[in-house]
Amino acid sequence: MSASEDRAGFEEFVLARRSALLRTAYLMTGSHEDAEDLVQVALVKAVPQWRRIRDRPEPYVRKILARESVSRWRRRRWRELGTDEPPESGTQDPDADQREDLRRALLTLAPRQRAVVVLRYYEDLTEAQTAEALGIAVGTVKSQARDALARLRVVVPDLDGATVGAG
Repeated sequence: MSASEDRAGFEEFVLARRSALLRTAYLMTGSHEDAEDLVQVALVKAVPQWRRIRDRPEPYVRKILARESVSRWRRRRWRELGTDEPPESGTQDPDADQREDLRRALLTLAPRQRAVVVLRYYEDLTEAQTAEALGIAVGTVKSQARDALARLRVVVPDLDGATVGAG
């Protein structure tokens, strides 16, 4: 393939999958701005590998998202101040309230647990695919998911199982 065909293929991938990548990044970071930054970093890192990954780029880009999310959290955690109250929202949608509760609950998880939950239950990856994306063992995915779901059940006791898998 020529460079112009590679560029066109990359641009097509970005147009087709940007929204899904942003959703994943948002669930990992809890912030629209951080999600935008995270997706941008992942796409920039994917460009040099495009010829190698062009047939199946999404797993590679997801792996970058997950690893960068954890790395960013480690670099920034000492600078951030948490709050018990989210910014006020003008929404009256009860589903929106439940989604907000879930989003806040996700932020209580450790970054790796959050990445496992997002990839496994929101992106509907298998345990093996999640393990590959995160560069960890399948058993680690299982234990991280188990611990994360237990934590989510404590933080949001009225959370129904259908919400965790909803995207």
